[in-house]
Amino acid sequence: MNREPIRVGVIEDHPLYRAAVARVLADAPDIEVDGIAESVAQFAARRTGSGSVVVLDLKLPGVRDAAAVMEVVGMGHRVLVVSAHAGQSEVLGAIAAGARGYLSKDSDGDEILRAVREIAAGNSYVSPILASYVLNASRDRNNGPVIELSVRERQVLALLAAGERDQDIAEAMAISVRTVRSYLDRIRDKTGCRRRPELTRYAIEEGLAHSTPTDWAGRS
Repeated sequence: MNREPIRVGVIEDHPLYRAAVARVLADAPDIEVDGIAESVAQFAARRTGSGSVVVLDLKLPGVRDAAAVMEVVGMGHRVLVVSAHAGQSEVLGAIAAGARGYLSKDSDGDEILRAVREIAAGNSYVSPILASYVLNASRDRNNGPVIELSVRERQVLALLAAGERDQDIAEAMAISVRTVRSYLDRIRDKTGCRRRPELTRYAIEEGLAHSTPTDWAGRS
């Protein structure tokens, strides 16, 4: 009985690495390469449907990091992040945004294929070297203190998680860029998250990532 091939897309802005991954996928007998692009926007313009496994870099032009994961997942695809940036904040941010797997770019072709097949089968795959980040974060969430953010701090954080710049956040909330940065400083102090990927992960875990400015009309 013949099975349908696994449809796999690739979003990667480095041309040599993009070509190498596409070649590894194309050479596999059970995989059909379904869309290759250098950005999320380009992939969205070229895609023909949903349900693919998408090999996604994080540091892309335009939408990037956890926001890129969220957008591709929102298109109905399952995301395997393959990135040169494999620190704890990147891994946890991507997983919290909906990625089903995470590999560093040190992974060889066999491991990429193994991860793609696991994700296509409905499972998750994180390389053993990175899996400890996920386990440790789970323990920290269960034991950590409760953090309270104000309504405005939550608004700023939600827009940051959507990939907006400080200027964009200021315009959406009708406040100054200086005020936005003041809110971000307070959020960093409260959460202990210093970098934007860490703040994005925190926002996703707290359920803030899908809020919109219109939800807050008239609030102070």
